[in-house]
Amino acid sequence: MAITEITKDNFDAEFKNSPVPAVLDFWGPKCGTCLALMPKYHELADNPKYEGRFKFCSVDTSSNRRVAMMVRPAVMGLPMFVFYKDGAEVARLGGHSLTIEAITAKVDELLA
Repeated sequence: MAITEITKDNFDAEFKNSPVPAVLDFWGPKCGTCLALMPKYHELADNPKYEGRFKFCSVDTSSNRRVAMMVRPAVMGLPMFVFYKDGAEVARLGGHSLTIEAITAKVDELLA
């Protein structure tokens, strides 16, 4: 399963109005924690148990700052993972101590 790249032009259609629960990874190329999590996030998105049941998205905030301002409250720190279900934000996970285990647990919780 591929990770959907989000921009201001496709935010609503691809992420906010996703027919399945979705997570959006806000990251930046100068964020060490973001870069360390990225390969693990891609592995999570490729897990067959989520195929068609959960949508994984990503936004490079260095070139898409407007998307970080579109969510309320605005994303002000990286990394930040924002979870949506039924068109509404239901959770956020972020900070330099964030782990892939915490992200996976939240994904699984939203599918339960």
